[in-house]
Amino acid sequence: MMLRNALPKVVTALPGPKAKEILDRRAKAIPNAIKSIYPCVIEKGQGAMFQDVDGNIFLDWIGGVGVLNIGYSHPECIAAVKEQSEKFFHSMFNITTHEGYVKLAEKMNEIVPVKGDDKKTMFVCSGSEANENAVKIARSYTGRPNVIVFSGAFHGRTQLTMSMTAKKAYAVGMGPFPDGVYRAEFPNLYHAPGHLEGEEAIKYYIGKLEQAFVEATPKQSCAAIIFEPVQGEGGFIPAPIEWVKAVRKICDENGILMICDEVQCGWSRSGKLFASEYFAEVNAAPDILTTAKSMAAGMPISAVTARAEIMDQVTPGTIGGTFGANAVAAASALKVIEVMAKENYPEKAKKIAEKCNKRFSEWKEKYEVVGDVRGMGAMIGIEFVVDKVSKEPNAELVNRIVQEAVKLGLLLESAGTYNNVIRFLCPLCVTDEQLEAGLQIFERTIKNCLN
Repeated sequence: MMLRNALPKVVTALPGPKAKEILDRRAKAIPNAIKSIYPCVIEKGQGAMFQDVDGNIFLDWIGGVGVLNIGYSHPECIAAVKEQSEKFFHSMFNITTHEGYVKLAEKMNEIVPVKGDDKKTMFVCSGSEANENAVKIARSYTGRPNVIVFSGAFHGRTQLTMSMTAKKAYAVGMGPFPDGVYRAEFPNLYHAPGHLEGEEAIKYYIGKLEQAFVEATPKQSCAAIIFEPVQGEGGFIPAPIEWVKAVRKICDENGILMICDEVQCGWSRSGKLFASEYFAEVNAAPDILTTAKSMAAGMPISAVTARAEIMDQVTPGTIGGTFGANAVAAASALKVIEVMAKENYPEKAKKIAEKCNKRFSEWKEKYEVVGDVRGMGAMIGIEFVVDKVSKEPNAELVNRIVQEAVKLGLLLESAGTYNNVIRFLCPLCVTDEQLEAGLQIFERTIKNCLN
């Protein structure tokens, strides 16, 4: 059987002997700060599966942390990369125009749901770079210095985006941080104070945003409000649509740009090609959208898209970079867009979400430790708590579940401010049999860890 159709199978103790030798070399050659969590070393991958150097086969529910929506080594992406690599690898776009960059920008301008009909796109290499450039563009366009970000946010690890990121475990010892970044409270409805729900909860969180304009940055000094349509590292918390509509209204009334960070939630994961399509349907599309991760099936590329009026206000020379839309990465990205449309990847996400949410919701009823199940499309978070009344984070249980699941051939990863959420980011090409196998391993692991 081909690896892409295989089921999880662990044939050695982990790590296996070959993996252990490589992991020992890793420890000597690579900084300890680049953590190693999983006792396996990949040799090859197809679809949602990979095989390690010792012959163990794993189902990957992490997908390179959202990079592999289209799966490991998609044949059409391989062919596109090979074809371009035989022509040339790279051409610095500021020096020599290459058509791949232009074609990809044209395609992004067609498909990205930002305000305005006339759009432009620029490319860099990572989500952090995309977010940093989005802030630079917003400041340049508005002539204002400040941005508002949110509790639970993750926007990257550059100096500016570390300041924007909420979880300071990602920034220990790295200060001082740039000024002009102010934080409001994100609408985490599971943890809303005083058991607030619905309209009252939204009103509370909009009130917290309005408070930031009083205590942090005046509206006339605010260039942008930036948020993730579904928070990633923050615990897979979706932005409620009514809250987004209220943010859009505040931005429109005060000359502030709304930026959506779709680095992790983009590329069909949400049940739409971009999660912001849900916002566009209620006239709340962002002004600027950033994306990366699954954009090119694993090749390093990221994008910033906005209407031409915003992009063309930027001072020449202040944005861009050497490797932006490298020719090989651009070829892969163009093929991803084509394949996702042809094979209707947003629909795949919806079908996966339906199966997973049904099972996860059953677990919520069955297990006292499963506090909340939430997300958007096939970007789902399961929050583990000590008990449903206190909602106290249960990071210790999540850590044990992650460590035990890998021994059975399933890769899971934690998220959340308190590391008590397990995230679902399985490649969207997963087969029904593989998905079922993963659900069974996951529940078996929960039971084992509770006994």
